[in-house]
Amino acid sequence: MTQRIQFSAHGGPEVLEYVDVAPAEPGPHEVRVRNRAIGLNFIDTYYRSGLYAPPALPSGLGTEGAGEVEAVGSAVTQWQVGDRVAYATGPLGAYSEQHVLPAAHLVRLPNAIDYEQAAAVMLKGLTVQYLLRQTAPLKAGDTVLFHAAAGGVGSIACQWAKTLGVRLIGVVGSAEKAERARALGAWATIDRSREDIVARVAALTEGRKCPVVYDSVGKSTWEISLDCVSPRGLLVSFGNASGPVTGVNLGVLSQKGGLYVTRPTLFHYANTPENLQAMADELFGLIADGSLKVEVSQRYPLRDAAKAQTELAAGRTTGSTVLVP
Repeated sequence: MTQRIQFSAHGGPEVLEYVDVAPAEPGPHEVRVRNRAIGLNFIDTYYRSGLYAPPALPSGLGTEGAGEVEAVGSAVTQWQVGDRVAYATGPLGAYSEQHVLPAAHLVRLPNAIDYEQAAAVMLKGLTVQYLLRQTAPLKAGDTVLFHAAAGGVGSIACQWAKTLGVRLIGVVGSAEKAERARALGAWATIDRSREDIVARVAALTEGRKCPVVYDSVGKSTWEISLDCVSPRGLLVSFGNASGPVTGVNLGVLSQKGGLYVTRPTLFHYANTPENLQAMADELFGLIADGSLKVEVSQRYPLRDAAKAQTELAAGRTTGSTVLVP
């Protein structure tokens, strides 16, 4: 038997169950991975709560982890038992000691990157890769706004933006988180608990606002973000931490300066094995040369996944969190 976290009904962290299950055998094009570390991400709470619908209940949870190949399907040729691998693109079920997933979803993990680093950085790091390197054509000297700049994705974005020469204004929730974001490379910070975001952006940019705004918060910051985008600029809405954005009036985009809006996900960019590995290689290269530092700030035993999600949702975590089987 092997252990995993699953849920049989949607709800809060209390619906998560730690159960014994029989290890699954990989299909012809699948691989079974022995997880050594598992990533904790806000999207996991969306599946648990029902905001995103899992294929069926009971369902496993989580899409990110790192470990060794333990078994391969009959048609798999690119992976061998013992290979060090990491993954971030599902299917659900990473909150487990063993996880079966398509061979095409794995990336090769270099020896310079340990399992906890990989599990902590895959989904968040690949997200930053597409946000800063593909969604918008950023160039050195650009000033962008990034919400939740001290969180898991934001911590990486602060560092990556600095390597690109991009001036990142990080929105955070406390003075401590502001200090953290600046230490990681944010050009400036805005403490939303005591500062007006729109007014501070206007002051920092001398009224020009930002050509790109990155918003993972969603409902509560939608209007604020629109007011921070410069004319003909881009709002990248890539998360729903405060709830989904609904009832969008397209006329507002015209009123605020002919704005563009996109709602991307990692799957739109890591859509082939080749693209996925190339994105991961760039990420791993920045970690290996010291440009990106991956900080695993919290570790929880797999059985304590509910506690870990509670802390994440309450904003009491910084950096990255991993679950350890």
